[in-house]
Amino acid sequence: MVYAGTMIGYGPYHDKYASGREGDCPIVALSSRAQYISLYVAGSRNGKPIAEAAKAKLGKVSVGKACIRFKRLADLDVPAARAGSRFGAARQW
Repeated sequence: MVYAGTMIGYGPYHDKYASGREGDCPIVALSSRAQYISLYVAGSRNGKPIAEAAKAKLGKVSVGKACIRFKRLADLDVPAARAGSRFGAARQW
């Protein structure tokens, strides 16, 4: 699916926030930006967002709560990112 016209994503799930706001989000999404590529992974492992939990294994990347940013695919440890993405898809946050 395409989200916001700039992102391709897989596995929509419906989420409801504590504020009462709700909406559909992808479990895994990819977006190309001017300076980098962003991989978004929804979900948590042991109470920590998957991207943050896997940060040390992902290679030459910048990590936010659910976002993994890299300049070139060669900078990303693809098997580690794939493992985290599969965990997120299986758990659906």
